Amino acid sequence: MARRWPAAWAMITVLVTALMALSAQPAQAEPAGRVVVVGVPGLQWSDLSAEGTPALWRLTGEGAAAALSVRTTTTRTCPVDGWLTVSAGQRARLANGSCALPTPPQTAEGGATVPGWSEIVADNADTSYGAKAGLLGDAVRRAGGCTQAVGPGGAFAAADSQGRVDRYAAGENEVTDWAACALTVVDIDDVSRAYVKAGVDSSGAQAPVSARERARAASAADARIARVVGAQPAGTTVLVAGLADTTGVPHLHVALASGGFERGYLTSAATRRDGLVTLTDLTATALDRLGIERPADVVGSVWKPVPSGDTAAAKAETLHDQDLAAQAVRKLSSGFFVVLFTVQLLLYGYAAIALRRSGARDRRRILGWTRIGALAGAATPAAAYLAGTLPWWRASSPGVMLVVCVAGLVALITALALAGPWRRSITGPGLVIAGLTAAVLGLDVVTGSSLQINTFMGYTALVAGRFYGFGNMAFALFATASILTAAWLAEPLLRAGRRLAAVAVVTAIGLTAMVVDGLPGWGSDFGGVIAILVGTGTLALLISGRRVSVVRMGLLGLLGAAVVLGMSFADSRRAEPTHLGQFWRQLAAGEGWSVVTRKFGAMLNSLGHLEYTLAVIGGLLFLFLVLARPSSWRTPILASAYRRTPTLRPALLSVLVVALIGMLMNDSGVVIPALVFTLAIPLVLAACVRALELDAADAGSTTPEEPAPSPARTA
Repeated sequence: MARRWPAAWAMITVLVTALMALSAQPAQAEPAGRVVVVGVPGLQWSDLSAEGTPALWRLTGEGAAAALSVRTTTTRTCPVDGWLTVSAGQRARLANGSCALPTPPQTAEGGATVPGWSEIVADNADTSYGAKAGLLGDAVRRAGGCTQAVGPGGAFAAADSQGRVDRYAAGENEVTDWAACALTVVDIDDVSRAYVKAGVDSSGAQAPVSARERARAASAADARIARVVGAQPAGTTVLVAGLADTTGVPHLHVALASGGFERGYLTSAATRRDGLVTLTDLTATALDRLGIERPADVVGSVWKPVPSGDTAAAKAETLHDQDLAAQAVRKLSSGFFVVLFTVQLLLYGYAAIALRRSGARDRRRILGWTRIGALAGAATPAAAYLAGTLPWWRASSPGVMLVVCVAGLVALITALALAGPWRRSITGPGLVIAGLTAAVLGLDVVTGSSLQINTFMGYTALVAGRFYGFGNMAFALFATASILTAAWLAEPLLRAGRRLAAVAVVTAIGLTAMVVDGLPGWGSDFGGVIAILVGTGTLALLISGRRVSVVRMGLLGLLGAAVVLGMSFADSRRAEPTHLGQFWRQLAAGEGWSVVTRKFGAMLNSLGHLEYTLAVIGGLLFLFLVLARPSSWRTPILASAYRRTPTLRPALLSVLVVALIGMLMNDSGVVIPALVFTLAIPLVLAACVRALELDAADAGSTTPEEPAPSPARTA
């Protein structure tokens, strides 16, 4: 054979030799870099100063910095939960809910094994997040590297799936060779130990630590960090993270990166915000700096530098501001919604009584105040977002200033709605408020969602449910405002008999809203695309005079699902996909059903939020018992408004469709219709009140030859 086909034989020999060589190589090259992760549970930006923490201050000035969101599986992240989250690259927890970190026993080879690790692995695998404890350590081992841990927390983060680390030292002073392993994780626990020492008070809550004691702990941690950083070989990447809460209250913490990171701020694709990163990003960043391919189960993104010439003082102030704003919103958020929904329920009650006072001498004044109150209530959402344009968090009392800003903007928007010639129209003032709300939210999400972070109706990095795009509250308001805007802009065309043009206006606005809501990098919202498309289709059918059937609604829903799945697939092809692309990848990996069931369970659990549930019930009762059934209250208010404005009924029905589908498609559940009603029902009430005012004016100017319309007939 060799004599007959020498060329073929030579080729076969070369191929066999190459295959043998390849089979002898490891699956992945050894780690290309060296990374030291320094975890300082509890460290906040307010702890840093040039005098008290000089090493950290120098790292802040020379490296890249950010506020770190440390939310894991609970509201407050214990140190052990933070370390396990680094280990898994996903939100993780300790099985028994304890915050204590047991000291791992050392092995004869100089390593250590974390006690109870098999239980930790099993427990986290059963959570809705499915975190795989030991993922970071396994990835380093598969790449041919070793792991080194300093302190108990370091062992929890660096351990592999069997709970083992290759090298272990109780403290940084015991490390003999910092270059021995590609990955070293160091536990600097001085701040957290100050709170462990303080214990709990008589109520079982975390006992306070004085400012002086906390400063002393931060200085001690800084001295240890200086020794660690100073001992590193050239070319080592150092990542510093205040990876847990210690005060009993969730905070944003310190994130620093040096060694190959340009001076400035940090960002990541997980937050898409300069100066803000997440704890799960830390795992992805360590693997990236090691040159190891990131496993699919790591949900975070790589920290990336954003160049800036800011000094350490400027960075620390800017990043501390984020925590100040988040704390103010956290403290006032629940109260804000309680007050908002209570005021709206009182408005409904007042309106129900006021609308019965037929023939009263002060009827005109009562109707006027009812209309103003309804418009002010509808203006509140836009005001809450616009407050983000003002630096209220820098006031001596940030919470009070935030409330003042929102109240002032509500008054301004209400005045604008009643300022121009449109105030005489039934839907004119409502169109101003709905259009402004849709424009504010739409422009905000296209330009980076800066108004949604740390606002009453937005989201905060403390919760870490979403950092960009449309949150569920913003989606509900944006979809409602878009539907109402489309309907009322189409009304003049409908009155002029240009039905096809009116349908075209509705379709154009609805499709634009759908694209803004769903496009990756803008709204990045999955369920909202379906809700907006079905709501817009319902409105277009009603405006065109066609019947809305179950079949047509089902076809619209399928079309919406096809559109959003297409967006998800396209987004999944990118290196750093948004929520949409990540969902497609979960579908492809066979994990889609678990995501759906988790969100459906959250939707059902949302019914337990009493303030939102009562707001929905109150809004529905007012709509159907006061406005929609005028005969039982002896006033044809909604019928009168329907008679005077042909788009009010289609708009209201379409909004109810959006509320229902939005509730079923989002894990926020009942929050969606509560926010939809917060905007829609006050605007419908304002339109109805204006219709009554016009009815009264017509009745007062009617001559005997022109009898006033009969309430019974108009009903």
